[in-house]
Amino acid sequence: MFPFSSRNKMSDVPENPTVPAKASEPHPLDALTGGAFSAPTSGERAARIREWLANQPAPEQLQEVFKELSARDKGAARAVRERIEELRRAQAQEAIAAEWATKAEALLGAARLNIADAMAWQRDAAKAGAPLSREPLAQLKARLAERVKAIEDLQHRVQVQREVAVLLAQRIEVLSTKPWADAQAALPQLEADVGRWQEQAGELAADPAWASVEPRFPTQLEASRAQLLVVWEAFQSALAQAVAAAADAQAPLPPVPVWADELRQARGLPTEAGREQARVQAPASRPKVDPQQREKAHQAVGEALEKLERETAEGRGKASASAAGALRNVLKVHGHLIDGELEQRVHAALVAAGELEGWQRWSADQLREELVARAEGLLNRPEGQALGGRKMQETLRQLREQWKQADQGAPANHALWKRFDDACNAAYKVVEAWLEKVRAESAQHRAQREALIEEVKAWGQTQAEAGVADWKAMQRALHQFSERWRTGGHVSEKVFAELQPAWKQAMAAAAAPLEAAQQASLQERQAMIEEAQALGAAPVLRVDAVKALQQRWQAEAQAVPLDRRQEQRLWEAFRKPIDEAFARKSAAREQSAAQMSAHDRAVLEASRALEQASASGDAQKIRAAMAALDAALRAQAAPGDSAAGTQTPAPSPRAEDAPEDAAVPSETGAAPAAARPVVAVRGDDRPGARKPAAGAQQGRGPGMEGRERRGRDDARGPRDGRGRERGEAPRGPRLGDAAFRAQREAREQAQAALRRLAAQAHGEALTQLMEAWKRRDAQQLPGVQELGGRVSPAARAAWGQALAAAPAGECGEALLRLEIAADVPTPADQLSARRALQLQLLTRRNDPSPAQTWEQDAARVFACAAGDAEVRRLQNALKVLMRKG
Repeated sequence: MFPFSSRNKMSDVPENPTVPAKASEPHPLDALTGGAFSAPTSGERAARIREWLANQPAPEQLQEVFKELSARDKGAARAVRERIEELRRAQAQEAIAAEWATKAEALLGAARLNIADAMAWQRDAAKAGAPLSREPLAQLKARLAERVKAIEDLQHRVQVQREVAVLLAQRIEVLSTKPWADAQAALPQLEADVGRWQEQAGELAADPAWASVEPRFPTQLEASRAQLLVVWEAFQSALAQAVAAAADAQAPLPPVPVWADELRQARGLPTEAGREQARVQAPASRPKVDPQQREKAHQAVGEALEKLERETAEGRGKASASAAGALRNVLKVHGHLIDGELEQRVHAALVAAGELEGWQRWSADQLREELVARAEGLLNRPEGQALGGRKMQETLRQLREQWKQADQGAPANHALWKRFDDACNAAYKVVEAWLEKVRAESAQHRAQREALIEEVKAWGQTQAEAGVADWKAMQRALHQFSERWRTGGHVSEKVFAELQPAWKQAMAAAAAPLEAAQQASLQERQAMIEEAQALGAAPVLRVDAVKALQQRWQAEAQAVPLDRRQEQRLWEAFRKPIDEAFARKSAAREQSAAQMSAHDRAVLEASRALEQASASGDAQKIRAAMAALDAALRAQAAPGDSAAGTQTPAPSPRAEDAPEDAAVPSETGAAPAAARPVVAVRGDDRPGARKPAAGAQQGRGPGMEGRERRGRDDARGPRDGRGRERGEAPRGPRLGDAAFRAQREAREQAQAALRRLAAQAHGEALTQLMEAWKRRDAQQLPGVQELGGRVSPAARAAWGQALAAAPAGECGEALLRLEIAADVPTPADQLSARRALQLQLLTRRNDPSPAQTWEQDAARVFACAAGDAEVRRLQNALKVLMRKG
């Protein structure tokens, strides 16, 4: 053996020259980015860039890498650009945070803090995009909120002090309507309350936040102090005077009317009320006057009286007041000259005018009485309409505000105030019970929320140690924690502000692995979107690559859940290029299919004709239309067409385009024979069968296969130039997609219509057969064709003879045999007979089975009388037997 060489022996070139490979120089930034610029694919570049970004590179390095990478791979450079933008936003937020932190420090450092300025700082900082939830703005925001709350609390305490001052003054006025001994007994407690009020007012003024209170509140507190002190000093002076008058009969009486009357009564002197009553009851001694003067006085008083009555009746307040004044002036001159009747009219008119002038006091008393009734009715409501704690608190607050407004417009009414205050205090017990319940529930809810925070922390630590494999389960668990926090019960705003940061911190720590997995999944999906865009932009759509990419997307979507909206946006971006590629492919396919051939149009017309025939319900028309469709499929003209014999056969269609039940016609135009199905057979291994020759099993030379093939061809007959036998019918041309689908749907509809018509005809024949049995009329017996192919002419003749004869015999066993043959249910009362008959049939081995003798059994049944139960049983059995096969 000598080696062969393709080298020319006369050549001086060495046999294996070494060609120096071109050394690829690495990119200068590969060492910085971990080989991102030398990565072969976009996905690897993006992965290496993500690993490099995890090390928190400097901004200058980010700018340099982005500048070089954006020109090579924009998809991989997107992550670098996002990091640069994130750093830029962080720097901008730091600058904004520093600016608003300076403003907050200025507000906190001022001696007087305006609440409006503090609220405006928070609002304007949020509008400017300052990070109020991060330090230092979060701490400054909390400090401002504390200052504002302290100022608001101080202002609220001022309002409470004002109300307490009013209540103390009212207590003093109420004591002035009671005996002076009761007032003396209540003096120590009242003195202690007044002193305590002054101390509390002094504490308010000494509060550090007093300078930041609105100017109206110090003024109101000082006015309340001055008013209370005036009333208190007057009460002390009057009480001391009353005590001195009680001890010394010569001492002056106090200026309080109730106490003065009480002391007069103790001294045995008449009271002011007794003097007034005695003066009224004393008879008036009038001197005799001149009748002309009396008449003149009556005329002057009558004119003034008529004017007053007229103004009072018309409701004119100012005019009635002036008329009353004029009447009083006339009475000063002529009052001693009028008689008693006219004096009574004058007194009634003046009283009416006085009521009209004092409508404000009357209306105020009416409003107070209404408020008293409402306050007393708070606890007397029906059981189903009782007010709850919060509603009771709001109602009491509204009632007290309305009472204050009534006191501002008219003098006070101490008796009504006492009733109103007692009713409000009794109703406030419901509010106190409710407040206790609310405090207990708030404490319980706070404990539950704190326990939930600890549970989240422990769960997050357990998940971090164990390693999470099911991200969906983790997301569901986090969602359940959030729902439990949301439905954790009501707590106060202060408690919620304390617990909310701890809750957010615990949830953030627990959700950190899921957020990291979601971020990685987001980047992976972005890479798959880029791959989808590349596949969609390719000139040839690779369906296998698209399917593989979609499977990867589904696996990623099922493994790591994202926000529903974000996941939907990513999915739409992923499928958009693929859908566009498939749309272009479908448009191209439809454009090619639009150019329909004459053969496709003929098949479509035949399919429409078959659909119309199926809708008509005529079996003959349907079969004729199916034959026409078969002819159109074979590209043969309809009968009578002169061009039928000159048509050139077209190439046979593909297997997937040809219909399954299409018959193959012969070249002579004869009716096609039904295609025999291909059945897998086994070799003849029976005893005595001839075995194949040994040469056929082994040692077959290359010429043997050709000789056997020629022998099979000679046995089948001569063949034409296309490889078909001369007796085999040519297939029609290849069909387009629209024509093939149309003919297939039309054929399926026609076959369903034929089956429906056959079932309808079978049902009508069976009904007519039962009717002939009932009437025992052989003339009504359906024909052989109507009964179907399962019923032989001899069986029909036997049925007719049975119907023509008189009913005789029993048909129980025959009906049971028919039900066994048809395998239909038997009535419950005949089940034992059916089992007995089946046992007998098992012992009769040589007797024919009921399935073979069902026609004779039916004739035996027709020979019997037709009852309703027998007709129903026979009809159920024949319905199956006449359709089998």
